[in-house]
Amino acid sequence: MANIKSQIKRNRQNEKRRLRNRTFRGAARTAVKDARTSLTGGADSQASVMAAISALDKAAQKGAIHPRNAARRKGRLMKQLAALGAGPRPAKVEPVAAPVVEKEVEKKPSKAVKEEKPVKEAKPKAEAVKKPTAKKTAEKKPAEKKPAAKKTAKK
Repeated sequence: MANIKSQIKRNRQNEKRRLRNRTFRGAARTAVKDARTSLTGGADSQASVMAAISALDKAAQKGAIHPRNAARRKGRLMKQLAALGAGPRPAKVEPVAAPVVEKEVEKKPSKAVKEEKPVKEAKPKAEAVKKPTAKKTAEKKPAEKKPAAKKTAKK
């Protein structure tokens, strides 16, 4: 038993969360179990799989199970559903044979292509007006050292 005040509070919080997570985890587990039995039995398997996916999403959202764990379980259920051939199918849209008419369409220039602006020529630098900055630093005299102060000996 913890004797530190913060740890006692942490234990209370953990117990509340454990009980809350247990309901979501259990609901997801039973929904997956029902979906698996309906997949083998073939009775309204798509609806039961969708209910299981919803329960897994809810459990992952609440933090009862890890989101990747939920994704893995959902993937396995969908794979089994697809193997049965009862998976969600997109509605078939039959293409209508339209007469092909070739029209010359005037294309507008895209926004990415911009008009080129004339490039300004660089002005030639005057070579006669050079600043002797490098020479100034080299011409600096080294700082003169002051003579050391004489120390007086105390007796």
